[in-house]
Amino acid sequence: MRKFLTAISFALTVLSVTAQAQLTERTIDEIKAESMARAQRGAYPLGGLDPKDVAQALSLIHTRDRDEWAKGWSQVAENYMAQGRKSATPQEAAVFYKKAWRLYYFAQWPVPNSKGKQLAYDDAVKAYLKYAEAMNPPMEVVKIPFEGKTITGYLRFPSGASGQKFPMILAISGLDSRKETVADSYEQILSQGVGFLAVDSPGTGQAPIKVSANAERMFSKVLDYLNAHPRVDSKRIVVSGVSFGGYWAAKLAITEKERLLGSVAQSPPVDEFFSEKFLREGTMGNREYLFDLAPAFINVFEGAHTVDDLARLMPAMSLKAQNLLSKPTTPMLVVTGVRDTQVPISDIELLMRSGDVPKESWINPLGGHLGREPKGWTDPVIFSKVIIPWELRLIAQSR
Repeated sequence: MRKFLTAISFALTVLSVTAQAQLTERTIDEIKAESMARAQRGAYPLGGLDPKDVAQALSLIHTRDRDEWAKGWSQVAENYMAQGRKSATPQEAAVFYKKAWRLYYFAQWPVPNSKGKQLAYDDAVKAYLKYAEAMNPPMEVVKIPFEGKTITGYLRFPSGASGQKFPMILAISGLDSRKETVADSYEQILSQGVGFLAVDSPGTGQAPIKVSANAERMFSKVLDYLNAHPRVDSKRIVVSGVSFGGYWAAKLAITEKERLLGSVAQSPPVDEFFSEKFLREGTMGNREYLFDLAPAFINVFEGAHTVDDLARLMPAMSLKAQNLLSKPTTPMLVVTGVRDTQVPISDIELLMRSGDVPKESWINPLGGHLGREPKGWTDPVIFSKVIIPWELRLIAQSR
């Protein structure tokens, strides 16, 4: 009887998720209403934004035109940039520059796929770097040569003696997060004696290449850089990736096993996610995502211009199709939510039972993508209460 009831419950969940995923994209009025609601409860992707600023920006936007979206948010951001320039101290200015960065970042959300959104992204980086001028310990912008281009990253070490070597987190952004957002999330780990290098995932931000079946080679170059750095403890490097960045973290746990102490993957796509069926039924029109999930993927994939292009390109990304899942892995923490509609729970189950090393998981039964849910498990809370403690414990055990 219990098995029968479990099967019914599972079937209802699948039907609910499928029905939700097949909804069409939100209208501009729906986007505005949902954005305001998320801002008021501090939910992604509006966490950290003042609801008053959100309301002001939304009052300037009347259509789904990408440039109009960017302009509305940027106008509010520009006010904070002006206040930052007038500030008496770097610390006072940093408060305004951080507000401006968050607004510019949302102006280009989810990806800078128009002229106005690209301009907003460029302004977001400028605002973040102005904000970073007051950081203590300081942040260094590093440029790593890669295939005739450059990998740009944000490097921060804890306060300490100049000759001291530190454990490190290689932090990878997701589809619509950026190195700036993951650097902001990992700032709290510095006080625990651990540094980090934040980088954009392929196809996003300032990454030199787009998504392809072998784009993880970019992160291998980053690991070369970290291994050669005189202040990095090369035996204690942990990779961490959110959402599509979690895919790279999961893949690196296999391909770079010998150079990683561990891996944290939040809602990592693994196999079913990359199928044409899930693309058309789970990604297109997804309502857990605020808007434009499929267009965002089109923007980051090499050679993609349409959904049909994605359907052709995505299956090759599957870790199962690449024959990697049977290979040894570094220790892993996998984080997700049972109600995640963006990455199927079957992908998490497949990853958890693959490889040769027991993995740990944190699965929120009420959580959606990344395990987040509005009644307390927001992105910052998951970072501070789940991810960072696991990383610190792993690092401490390696001494």
